[in-house]
Amino acid sequence: MIPDLPGTEPERPGGFAATISRNVAASLARVVAVALVALVLPAYLAHHLPVTTYAAWVLILQLGAYVSYLDLGIQTGVSKFVAEYDAKGDEAGTGRHASAGFALMILAGILGLVLTLMLAWQVPHLFRTMPANLYHDVRISVILVGSSLSFGLVCAVYSAVFLGLQRYWIPMTIAIVNRASFAAIVLAVVALHGSLAAMGIAVAFVNIVTGVSQVVAWRKKASHVRISIGFVDRRVLKSMARYCSLQSIWLFGMLCVTGLDLTIVGHYDYVQTAYYSIATLPTTFLLLILGSMIGPLMPAASAMSTQRSPSEMGEFLARSTRYIAVMLLLAGLTLVVCGFPMLRLWIGPAYALHTIKYLRILVFATVIRNLCSPYATMICATGRQGAATATAVSEAVVNLGSSIYLASRFGAVGVALGTLLGSFVSVALHFATTMHFTHQTITISRSRLFLKGLLQPALIAIPSVVLVPLWWPPAHLTLSPRLTIVWALTTLIVAWFGALNRTERNYAMSFLRTRVLATTSPT
Repeated sequence: MIPDLPGTEPERPGGFAATISRNVAASLARVVAVALVALVLPAYLAHHLPVTTYAAWVLILQLGAYVSYLDLGIQTGVSKFVAEYDAKGDEAGTGRHASAGFALMILAGILGLVLTLMLAWQVPHLFRTMPANLYHDVRISVILVGSSLSFGLVCAVYSAVFLGLQRYWIPMTIAIVNRASFAAIVLAVVALHGSLAAMGIAVAFVNIVTGVSQVVAWRKKASHVRISIGFVDRRVLKSMARYCSLQSIWLFGMLCVTGLDLTIVGHYDYVQTAYYSIATLPTTFLLLILGSMIGPLMPAASAMSTQRSPSEMGEFLARSTRYIAVMLLLAGLTLVVCGFPMLRLWIGPAYALHTIKYLRILVFATVIRNLCSPYATMICATGRQGAATATAVSEAVVNLGSSIYLASRFGAVGVALGTLLGSFVSVALHFATTMHFTHQTITISRSRLFLKGLLQPALIAIPSVVLVPLWWPPAHLTLSPRLTIVWALTTLIVAWFGALNRTERNYAMSFLRTRVLATTSPT
């Protein structure tokens, strides 16, 4: 049974800002849950599993996750079209597009099963330096995890409907339960000295239950949006397929940027796999925060595009880019400057010493690459992602090619450097080419967007740059407590007075006062 959840009632008028705020809150709740799991689980596994076994486990999860890339933008397409047709009050249109996405996702699930079996078969060839005694359990776990995620692909369409209806609390609650269950069951298996195969069985069980929960939630809360093979319209199916074909290029780019790193490290430098995987977790957390803020922009921008002018969309992009840049820099600089003491407290000094060099490069790359994430989200929402195809392909080729080449020369650190190189290519090409072709949809001066959206927030980095000699060299790795306080205060002051204008500061203070009064006033 799926209980009534906050946010599941019909949307009341409140404007785009109120809707986005509620959905961001729901997404942030999921981020908190994922963050807790990301803090507890790796620390426990790193202390209770041998390094080679832990490396094998993260590679199992990585190979299984490749199934998720077969989404091919279908979930995004369903949420986009459901949002548009729901805004028009066209219930039949929402059902036809959701059903078309369902049909496409069934094909994706079948492809996922085939991919899973192929990856399991090739495990000894992919990871030749992995201890041979691990191959059997790794193969079984890859099959179990990958198959359950293939089932989850199909069920994800039901959650996409809620995203399109901008009722985020339902899918976010299911995601939170999934993460908590995943952590609890893996911890239990490891505590009982279970094998890698037993861990794979446990994760597969959680994934299947999560998929079933998504279907049940749709039946109880959104069944007015029909999802049925019999309701598939051939014309709508072709339209959805065209949209997803462009989205799939972007997903291929994401695969090359963030999805193949661990596999490449495992192939060329297996002994560093566990340390590199730890370094990716804080960057994943950073991306989760970003996703919680960016995610609600997709359906909101889709609805806005039917009601707002291109210049209004451009103003919205400028504000969104500046806010996201501020968030990325504050979070990213904290991880870069204070990364070593945080790692030492989290996973111990041995792991921290091996991990910090990867962490700093990956965080830097993540911040640079995602500076244009609001723009990328908005052009997807307005159906103009085709203009960014060359950018996505170029970044993917540069990232993958340089990562493989540098990994063959320098090992795991080469993979991180390849990711950094690709991030610069992405931002440069968006400004140089993509924005030229989307000017009629999102009208804004590129120089103004660069200066106000990116360069102004970049002032936040000044205190970190000034103190580089005190925290970057291997001999130091961390600031003293006094200098850490000075760095934090000066960074926040620069962010407040340098990155935000007076109107935004006044609005932030008003918002905080309202929240404090709402919290302290008697009910």
